[in-house]
Amino acid sequence: MDTYRIYEQFKEPFGEPAARALAETLGSMFEELHNTVTKEDFRILRDSIDADVSRLESALSGLAEAQARTEANVAQLNTTVADLVIGQKQLFEAQARTEVTVADLVIGQKQLFEAQARTEATVADLVIGQKQLFEAQARTEASIAHLDATVAKLTEAQTSMATALQRLTIRVDDVVGRTFELQFRDRLTAYLGRFLRRGKLVPNDRLLDQIEPHLSDREVDDVLRADVIASGLVEGEQTHLVVEVSWTGDIDDIVRADERAKLLRRAGLPAIPLVACNAISPESTAFAKLREVRIWLDGSLVGASAN
Repeated sequence: MDTYRIYEQFKEPFGEPAARALAETLGSMFEELHNTVTKEDFRILRDSIDADVSRLESALSGLAEAQARTEANVAQLNTTVADLVIGQKQLFEAQARTEVTVADLVIGQKQLFEAQARTEATVADLVIGQKQLFEAQARTEASIAHLDATVAKLTEAQTSMATALQRLTIRVDDVVGRTFELQFRDRLTAYLGRFLRRGKLVPNDRLLDQIEPHLSDREVDDVLRADVIASGLVEGEQTHLVVEVSWTGDIDDIVRADERAKLLRRAGLPAIPLVACNAISPESTAFAKLREVRIWLDGSLVGASAN
């Protein structure tokens, strides 16, 4: 039996010590068999050994393939371990970043708590301020209510005063007007001497006898209510002057003087309307000129020409 060939055959897969031991063992077995068994036995034994060797070689081949697969798995495992090492490194780095982020979050949370504390303090101040504002508003509303009551009283007093003043004004105007009328009647020739020559007041009883046959009762009454009716010469012609006397001349005075002068003319008496006043507006002056009504204004005679 060639033990060297057996050694060479199994040196690679099993290593030198194992291959040498196997070769020596097989050599010893063959030597003993050669000395103790017959050729037939030896043939049988040899076939059995060959079969065992074949099975052993097959097993060794499978073992080699398993070892190759193991080595491949080990290589893959090494790769996986390397990947795990890289992943672990990345995990450590991510953990470090996470720890930094957590630290930042802790700082941010602390700042948030501080801001919340300041906000709560501010809200407390606002609540106090709002309470004070409500109290001030209540006092203001009370003051306004009191002021409204005072204003209402003042308004009522002002209204009463305005009413009284209006009544007083009416009375004063009436007094002033009556005084001005009496003054005008008394000083007729002084005021109108150059316009109305030989002027004199016409008594109502004489005037009544002249106009009553020609006018209605209402018209007669209207003429008799004229402030002043005088007779005299105007530009050499005998005529009557129908005068409305008012401190402030207005449209109504102009219309009354004009209408009453027309009634006298209807009764057959020549008549000129005139308004005697201390003040008059430009509009009223223009209206008097349109109606051909004379205006005596504060000592001067202006207006339309006589009829």
